[in-house]
Amino acid sequence: TIACIGRNYADHIKELNNTTPSVPFFFLKPPGTLLHPNAGPVLCPRGVDLHYEVELAAVIGREADDLTAENALDAVKGWCVGIDMTARNYQETAKSKRLPWTLCKGFKTFLPVSGFIPKSLIPNAQDAELYLSVNGEVRQQDSTALMLFGVPKLLQHVTGVTTLYEDDLVLTGTPKGVGKVVAGDVMRAGIRVGGREIEEGRIEVRVEDRVGGFGA
Repeated sequence: TIACIGRNYADHIKELNNTTPSVPFFFLKPPGTLLHPNAGPVLCPRGVDLHYEVELAAVIGREADDLTAENALDAVKGWCVGIDMTARNYQETAKSKRLPWTLCKGFKTFLPVSGFIPKSLIPNAQDAELYLSVNGEVRQQDSTALMLFGVPKLLQHVTGVTTLYEDDLVLTGTPKGVGKVVAGDVMRAGIRVGGREIEEGRIEVRVEDRVGGFGA
């Protein structure tokens, strides 16, 4: 399972003109979206307005069901950084027609991830800095302290709906600054704790046009 929390940073909610949720809101990305380090480019399907969204992801370490906010972090074995790629034009259509989000979130390569970050390197999930740059220009850079719902609450909510298992991912939302990328762009993303870069959390991935598939 790849559970993705939406609308968890106030300024990101504003930039997309969304409403603020009273409880955590999440959707699922198919496992086929995963793009591991050095596994190739993000592929942009024809006609897609492709946007990036950098996020901290919790890596689940055991079967997790009905977690409480108090014990939720016990089920986390580590972290990674992920970029939740989104076909923004398809998302806007889905929102206007009240359709599911699978199409706009679910294309293959639409979730580049970093290497595994040991839990000890991020001792406080609400005290880290996420960043993403495009072609060397910083587009997103904010503290995880700005989350509307902290990681324990997110895990409590998701596991109250469905059971999570070892190596499942929970993406915790993106800060402001999301935007468009096109073929030829290079995205770099990562996370800092106490001002220091975590090497395991770095992502560098190129965007290329997808040949064939949906919309071709």
